[in-house]
Amino acid sequence: MTETWNFINTGSRDPFYNMALDEALLNFVSRGEIDPVIRFYTWDPATLSIGYFQRLTKEIDIDKVNEKGYGLVRRQTGGRGVLHDKELTYSVIVPESHPEMPSTITEAYRVISEGLLQGFKSLGFDAHFAIPRTKEEKDKLKQPRSAVCFDSPSWYELVVEGRKIAGSAQVRQKGVILQHGSLLQDIDIEDLFDMFKFKNDRLKAKMKEAFVEKAVAINDISDRHITIDEMEEAFEQGFKQGLNIDFKPLTLTDAQQQEVNELIEKYKSDEWNYRK
Repeated sequence: MTETWNFINTGSRDPFYNMALDEALLNFVSRGEIDPVIRFYTWDPATLSIGYFQRLTKEIDIDKVNEKGYGLVRRQTGGRGVLHDKELTYSVIVPESHPEMPSTITEAYRVISEGLLQGFKSLGFDAHFAIPRTKEEKDKLKQPRSAVCFDSPSWYELVVEGRKIAGSAQVRQKGVILQHGSLLQDIDIEDLFDMFKFKNDRLKAKMKEAFVEKAVAINDISDRHITIDEMEEAFEQGFKQGLNIDFKPLTLTDAQQQEVNELIEKYKSDEWNYRK
């Protein structure tokens, strides 16, 4: 039987709203106020989001971020820096106790990402999951990597033509899984790498070269320009198909909106963004 989840597309919002709403939705699901929810959104201004554990001043050139006019916000999920510009961002919020959700992060990631896989397929791409099989591949996953996200396909990463095409992060809090990630339409690699600190130019060039080999945006491999509207349609269908669900529109109550507004202040604060 097909289950019905909430769906909300909040369109283009600033970084503080985007992160506040993801956290608020996790709270609403945790308290049993709403059913599982899938959200789509974009960013205005384009924003560099950093992972929960990243050391902001050590890894990021904040002057460069400001100079380029980008927003800056710390996520509640781990992982590395992501430049949210020409992309569709998704979040999936579902109780850990949901019968379809495996207990391990890796396996739950695989189940949720089935929606992404189907979305890429409906856009006409030959997509699959990269599963490291050899000891060498598994060891490689344990190696320290750069501060830039998207530089290594890891367990169950979505790969198209040998390159990573979706970067996702997951957190579990209050009995709820929150997974969100970037579906790249286009990417400005020069701008992305300019905002990170590297020990020297040689290392920066090497990291950039590795990134270009492995990471890819939809329009890098498409023979036509795919719009955000087309991506929204494809991934909405992809999640329905991949997770065997239907959607009902989600509208927040006044009290829920107030909770979002309070969380916005948290994500705007220096004590949150500069906490490490």
